[in-house]
Amino acid sequence: MRIRPAREEELPALSELCLRSKALWGYDAAFMEGCREVLTLHPVELESSKVMVAERQGRFLGLVQLSVQDDKAELLKLFVEPEANGQGIGTALYDWAAKTARAEGAGSLMIEADPDAVPFYRSRGAREEGSAPSEVLPGRRLPLLRHRL
Repeated sequence: MRIRPAREEELPALSELCLRSKALWGYDAAFMEGCREVLTLHPVELESSKVMVAERQGRFLGLVQLSVQDDKAELLKLFVEPEANGQGIGTALYDWAAKTARAEGAGSLMIEADPDAVPFYRSRGAREEGSAPSEVLPGRRLPLLRHRL
């Protein structure tokens, strides 16, 4: 497996990967449709953040999106192709994000997590620090985690 920068022409396929991965948590079709815009990657994001792809033999396995501004880093997306779950892809992508954020001077990595993903982030060293409003459902709150680098 290798981790490399995403290319603009790959963004539609990577956006669909995000949706397949999110659907793994059992959300209904209406909720998933509400997630479509939030999980769609746009070309401008390649300029404002780092979008990296995990691939093996030309096949997408997952992706991570990291934004670093001054001493603050935010994990914007981390998704793994459902059939690649349990193969260490998420861990490799998360470790890449933490290492990159630290190398660019960030003191911590912030994560607005899907509630079902919290155990994964905790296993990597992140700790809950409150909640943040959902972009999809008014009134829904998402766990906010911090990984001190």
